[in-house]
Amino acid sequence: MPKVVVGATGTPGSLAALHKAAAEARVRGAELWVVLAWQSPGGELGSRNGLGPAALAECRAAVVERLRDVLDTAFGAAHPGVTLAGLTVRGTAGAALVDTASDPDDLLVVGTGSRAAWRRLVRPSVARYCVAHAACPVLAVPPSPLEAELDVAHRRNFWRMPLDLRELAR
Repeated sequence: MPKVVVGATGTPGSLAALHKAAAEARVRGAELWVVLAWQSPGGELGSRNGLGPAALAECRAAVVERLRDVLDTAFGAAHPGVTLAGLTVRGTAGAALVDTASDPDDLLVVGTGSRAAWRRLVRPSVARYCVAHAACPVLAVPPSPLEAELDVAHRRNFWRMPLDLRELAR
C-alpha cells in the first residue's frame, strides 16, 4: 500500500506539514507515516563514549512520548481519517525521512521551515536534503504567514520594542 511520509517535531511548520500530509493521504487512499528522527545525546560520538543501553532506552522512551504529544497536538481527539503509523528513527531527519519513503509510489511531505540566513549556517535544510535524495515525489510545505508574524512579535519582545497599535487594526 502506498504511504505518505511526513516528519514531525512539533514546530508550527511541522504541524502544517503534518496536516497537509493527512489531507494527501486521504486523497490518495494511502497510509500516513509520521516520523520523528532522533539522535543520542552528544550525537554518535556520545553513544560511543559511555552511553549505555539503559540511557539509550530512556532516550527512545522520551522520543516515543514526544511523538505521542506531537500527534495529540496535531489531531487531538479527532482522527486524521487515514491509517496512521508513528515511527521513531535514530538518525538525522533527512536520512530518516528518505529511508522511510523508499518506494517510488510513496509521497514525502516536509515543511520548509524558516530559512533565515543565520539559520542556514547553523542547521542544514531537511527539505533540501529530501528533494535531493528521495526516490519518490517530495511535497514541500511553506511556513504559514502567521508563523512569520509570530517571529516578528518574538523579535519585538526580545528587543523590547513597543507595539504599534495601528498594526493590530489591519
